[in-house]
Amino acid sequence: MKKKLSGMMMAAVMLTGVMAGCSNGSGTDSASGSPAPAASANTGGDAGKGGKVTIQFWHSIGGKTGEYLQAMLDRFNKSHPNIEVVGTFQGSYDETATKLQQSLAAKTAPDVSMLERAYVQQFAEADVLEDMTSYMKKSNLSADDFVPGLMGHSTFNKKLVSLPLNRSTPIFYINKDLLDEKGLAVPNTWEELKKVANALVVKEGNEYKRYGMTLVHDSWYPIAFITQAGGKFFNDKGTSLGFIDSGEGKKVFSFLKDMQSTGALYYPPSQNSGNVAIQMFTEGKVGMMFQSTGVMGSLGSNVKFKMVTAFLPKDKVNAEPTGGANIVMTSDSKNKQAAWEFVNWIMTDPEGGLQFVLDSGYLPFTKKMVETQQIKDLWAKEPNRKVAYDQLQYAVDTNKSTVWPEVMKEFHSIMQAIMYDNKDIDASLQSFKKEAERILSSK
Repeated sequence: MKKKLSGMMMAAVMLTGVMAGCSNGSGTDSASGSPAPAASANTGGDAGKGGKVTIQFWHSIGGKTGEYLQAMLDRFNKSHPNIEVVGTFQGSYDETATKLQQSLAAKTAPDVSMLERAYVQQFAEADVLEDMTSYMKKSNLSADDFVPGLMGHSTFNKKLVSLPLNRSTPIFYINKDLLDEKGLAVPNTWEELKKVANALVVKEGNEYKRYGMTLVHDSWYPIAFITQAGGKFFNDKGTSLGFIDSGEGKKVFSFLKDMQSTGALYYPPSQNSGNVAIQMFTEGKVGMMFQSTGVMGSLGSNVKFKMVTAFLPKDKVNAEPTGGANIVMTSDSKNKQAAWEFVNWIMTDPEGGLQFVLDSGYLPFTKKMVETQQIKDLWAKEPNRKVAYDQLQYAVDTNKSTVWPEVMKEFHSIMQAIMYDNKDIDASLQSFKKEAERILSSK
């Protein structure tokens, strides 16, 4: 199985910069341009002679959220005198994945790593991730202890190789003051969304003073629309794109272009798209926004108006693709017991993942976390954050494929062609389908 690793590496190196869209896009979760990692200090093996074990943990979280993550590591180190976890920021999700692949080939991989959930299957198929099933059993943990909507990228070939960590979904942010001024209700369907968004548009001459809504330039949101329309990104055999032949692709992009043409939709530039969308929303230049649940904490403290959240409006059905990253252990780690102690602590200790969730705004990922008084108090104080959890009932995993990063690169290309360059929707989708089928046939 490991023979697949070299090919996987080449693909990922080519794709650097493509997958950041699965993070919140705000720049708070990831950043680019970090230096390549130094060789891991993982040379010792589990402490069996009274020595202190050093665990290397790679991650993709910078900014304020990165401070919350480091605080979590500090709490672990303080409470575990025989283990020290060294957290190293490796850049965006795709940069971290690329560096992890390189380090695995060079035998310098970290013991534990954050891994964007759509990458997990690639690494699992390469057989370089530790099966955590036996560790969980010894710790009286099972997959049933986790929130179901967040476990779609954890088990492959009957091996449980990742667990949720910083997970999110797209959510609908609304400037309620603007809707109230117009006597508008929060939209629940696409048609209601279009009407409300158009009603919020303010145009003076040829200049838009306010747009109806915005969404980040990211595959996350079109995938949500496609699924809401009843489509499947891949067909059931995984050989082609289901949503193009069945018409949902044209329906989605026609809907978005129609809204874009009237100012109902402001489609931000591809560069720094997440931050631009947040700035427009915060300044009241758009009335509504699709963004990650992961920015809810910072938005709540920055907006000067009443902000509410809601499920993404539906077409035929409600659907919410999940995003964010999981945590994995590498098969080559020489410190597996200590690494598992760290992972298990995150999953079960109130000072671990629970506190990180409370600090950051990411979704609680175990059922016990959801039942804690801290989470209940948080949701009572900030009901917007409960909406983020409640919509997990409609969570979907539509991008499971070992070649998903390559397919997504092509998807981004046609998104840009349609949304920025006004290319013909049918022709663009057919071109995408042809290229995607070529990629899928090569796996």
